[in-house]
Amino acid sequence: MKEPLPNVHVQAEILVQALPHMQRYDQEVVVIKYGGHAMGDRAAAEDFAEDIVLLEQSGLKPIVVHGGGPQIGRMLDKLGIQSEFKAGLRVTDEATVEVVEMVLAGSINKQIVGWISAEGGKAIGLCGKDGNMVTARKARRTVVDPDSNIEKHVDLGFVGEPERVDRSVLDAVLKAELIPVLAPVAVGADGQTYNVNADTFAGAIAGAMGAKRLLLLTDVAGVLDKERNLIPELTVDDCRRLIADGTITDGMIPKIETCIYALEQGVEAVVILDGKVPHAVLLELFTDHGAGTLIRRG
Repeated sequence: MKEPLPNVHVQAEILVQALPHMQRYDQEVVVIKYGGHAMGDRAAAEDFAEDIVLLEQSGLKPIVVHGGGPQIGRMLDKLGIQSEFKAGLRVTDEATVEVVEMVLAGSINKQIVGWISAEGGKAIGLCGKDGNMVTARKARRTVVDPDSNIEKHVDLGFVGEPERVDRSVLDAVLKAELIPVLAPVAVGADGQTYNVNADTFAGAIAGAMGAKRLLLLTDVAGVLDKERNLIPELTVDDCRRLIADGTITDGMIPKIETCIYALEQGVEAVVILDGKVPHAVLLELFTDHGAGTLIRRG
């Protein structure tokens, strides 16, 4: 017995509804940060790769920046290397930074390139060190000692923050109609390798490239209110108010700080969304209702 044919009229209507969104983003750069937790499911990873290929074939210029915290943690455990977090970031000593580079710029980067290639795309794997794309400086963080209430400097080792982005390599890659997949590993002025937070790295890339959108794919639906409901849209002032009143807390704070930084660098809007939702990228960019929390300057 033959399978019933899909409703072609419904399919045509979906394409028509997507057309204005495709035209809005035609030839525009969109930076997508693909989080370590969002990469855990194979089916979701394949959906993500399909989305990226469709974006490129629809006239957009996608740039993928990936994380890999869970995968780094598993490799460190396997090698018997102790790891700790301070101020929300992994302390990265000399042994750890070698593992970070191996996992991020090696296995994870090439796995994502492979997924995109399997869906018919042409991706190229790079990291911030390639062509001096991203120059980093040592990250500096402070924490408040709970006993003395005094701020203390935290030494995070080889954890860096983007200092300068040279877009020439990315311009050449995009001109060649390739999809860049970037690992957040950068080089310092002294030639030292630095582990850079993937959200921060993506924000710096988006700002330097004048991206139309920065999408931060993570493992939550977006920014939630105190009743745990999704907030569909925020301004920078809203974000600062929600941090001050305790609505935005913990790991969401550095994500919001990245959003604000990217907006200040000229990115039109930033979206935080759940990367485990099937075709989350397409839902956000090519439908009216979106898929997460949209953040604008004001």
